[in-house]
Amino acid sequence: MSDQEKNANRIEVTNVPDYQQPVSERFTEKLRLIRFRMNREPFRFTDQVRLIPRWLVISVSILFVLAQAIAITVNWTGAANNGESWPSGYTQIQGALVMAGIVTGIAIPIACLLFLIGYVNADAKRRGMHSTLWTLLVIILLPAYLAVGFIIYFLVREPLPYNCPQCGSLVSARFNYCPDCKHNLRPSCPQCRREVGDHDHYCAHCGYELAAAPV
Repeated sequence: MSDQEKNANRIEVTNVPDYQQPVSERFTEKLRLIRFRMNREPFRFTDQVRLIPRWLVISVSILFVLAQAIAITVNWTGAANNGESWPSGYTQIQGALVMAGIVTGIAIPIACLLFLIGYVNADAKRRGMHSTLWTLLVIILLPAYLAVGFIIYFLVREPLPYNCPQCGSLVSARFNYCPDCKHNLRPSCPQCRREVGDHDHYCAHCGYELAAAPV
């Protein structure tokens, strides 16, 4: 081989860029995979409500009844309005109803907020996440950013563990292969290497024809 050919080969090799996926693309792809797997989770509102700790529901209910009793009693006796019930011009019964409505209107958003915090704690535990850390995060962000902490949690929370399609063992959504039977839990397109569904016949990203999906 002549010197000119060797130089041409060296130039060709050095001109090939070493491509590395940017951090933003890796993060976006990770979120896409999480969303892809979470879409497989059946959503039932009643099941989500059951995650709220029972002790929290009982505690909030007791506090609500106490708040109603104290507010109505104070208003009925006129202790906070110079011996007269509030609002002026109404009977004691009407004033009690007005006070009960005000207490209820204040209690509902507070109760929903407490239930959401309890839900995050319980949901993070069943997903294998750090429940204490996420609970503290939503509480810390609450005064200044309101629901931002909850929005962040619902966007990045891990998918639920699920049963291996082949052997039925419980596996994490982060696993690539089942640790019991070595089943591929993340089938990918041979052409574009993007994740595909277990029963897909064609890749949704590049249109490549996949192997026959299992029946």
